Amino acid sequence: MTVSAQPIPSGFRAPEGVRIYAIGDIHGCAGPLRDKLAAIDADLAARSGVEALRIFIGDYIDRGPDSRGVVDTLIELSRRERCIFLRGNHEAYVLDFPHNPKIMPIWGGLGGRETLASYGIASSPAPDATEALHLANALERAVPGSHRDFYRNLVLSYAAGDLYFVHAGVRPGIPLEAQSAVDRTWIRHEFLDHEGLFEKLIIHGHTPAPEPEIRPNRINIDTRAFSSGRLTCIWLEGGQFGFV
Repeated sequence: MTVSAQPIPSGFRAPEGVRIYAIGDIHGCAGPLRDKLAAIDADLAARSGVEALRIFIGDYIDRGPDSRGVVDTLIELSRRERCIFLRGNHEAYVLDFPHNPKIMPIWGGLGGRETLASYGIASSPAPDATEALHLANALERAVPGSHRDFYRNLVLSYAAGDLYFVHAGVRPGIPLEAQSAVDRTWIRHEFLDHEGLFEKLIIHGHTPAPEPEIRPNRINIDTRAFSSGRLTCIWLEGGQFGFV
């Protein structure tokens, strides 16, 4: 059900003629993702002649139980709907691990073991270097080519009208077109603590919150789906926004 429309903060506007749906960090939660996609379909069914754009804010994998199912669902969705897939910080690990097994202690602590399990690869709680090499080789064999293409083709940010979609945020004082890949996928406090307006309203995830955070300069839609069960989807159209 659509929450009552509110004005987009600070007078920012979405591009004319399109209804944007942006979904926060999914983290392996395929069931909530499918439920949210169905809610978007129901929202659109109540409207006629609406052009829709679905934007996904990154962190599709790790922590939750079905990272592979999430990616399968998104690939299938992209074949019939207009979608933008942003890169989160977690996606870097699944691309790097087959070539750099030494990251296993870090990735494993961030949910990498759950991602491996979703691809049919069991690991011990604390793999040593020998096991990490075995796991890396197993992942290289297990990941379908379509998934590799999905991970490699993720974009760092997307601008639409007065809106700027990015996984983590942006560094204050630097033009949006000059933002680094590291900041767009990893930044926290310098961005979150900044109270001034940016060139555009920033729609982001990366830093989980109990509820969507609505600020004059940004909206955070990461609501920790992997532990709360709540996957947030915001819609923006014209000068208004709400949630489905």
